[in-house]
Amino acid sequence: MHGKGDFGTVFTRPTWSVRSLLPTSQPQSRPSDSSPQPTGTTTSAITPTTLHHLLRLSALPPPGTPAEEASMLATLEAQLHFVRDIQSVDTTGVEPLRSIRDETSAGLAESTVTLDTLRDALSRETVVGHARRPQRLRTPDDGARSAEEELVEAETAGRRDKRYFVVASTKAKRGGE
Repeated sequence: MHGKGDFGTVFTRPTWSVRSLLPTSQPQSRPSDSSPQPTGTTTSAITPTTLHHLLRLSALPPPGTPAEEASMLATLEAQLHFVRDIQSVDTTGVEPLRSIRDETSAGLAESTVTLDTLRDALSRETVVGHARRPQRLRTPDDGARSAEEELVEAETAGRRDKRYFVVASTKAKRGGE
């Protein structure tokens, strides 16, 4: 059985931190450096040429200053470090997602269409004809417009000619040449 002291010791030291996903603050090595990479790491330095190529592919403007370029390179290195760390997670036995939605049993039960879900819509239908086609019954609020639609109609009433919306053009202002 655990006592109160056990929880105090468990929560005094963190077991994990988001900072572990960020690269260490060691200076980044460039391909021109002759220092060897530590074994077991797969870090590849992004060159300014690669950065400019990626920016062109993304239709983004190139950096204006060398400081801005260095900032972009550092950000890209941090993002790549994060991606590599996520890719290194062991996912054996984990079923991949079919899509990004709630695939738990409660989520599937909530999104399942049942007869109870459709009961209201089915109650507004009647069967017509020999082929027994369903036809939706008209209700008084089917033709009702929202307050927003009424406001738009009131605002554009001066620019309407019966059912049509009149667009002011330069040709009409010059006398219809």
